Amino acid sequence: MHEASIAMNVIEIAEKHCLDAGYSNITSIELRIGKASGVLPGALEMAFDIVKLDTMAANANLLIESVPLGGRCRSCHTDFTTEDRFILACPNCQGRDFTLERGRELDIKEIEVD
Repeated sequence: MHEASIAMNVIEIAEKHCLDAGYSNITSIELRIGKASGVLPGALEMAFDIVKLDTMAANANLLIESVPLGGRCRSCHTDFTTEDRFILACPNCQGRDFTLERGRELDIKEIEVD
């Protein structure tokens, strides 16, 4: 389960930023996770609750913003968004010449401290 290592890395990054800014307690961490990132939000939440113990984030909540898969078709020049995790063709014209522009994110959006 790679979500455990992701949770540990998120906490390490959050702790470093908090220490650098002079804070000692993390109350929440908000992530942006793309549908096609390969990260399972439920598994990440479970892993986060386990690995946060004995850290500055011991009492923190993990908030997850889901980013839909989106891109642009080079054939019909349409921008598209879908809640699907995978896409093999443009939802508009079924063309296979498209670029993915959203949906692979795994970003820390916000760290709340006190």
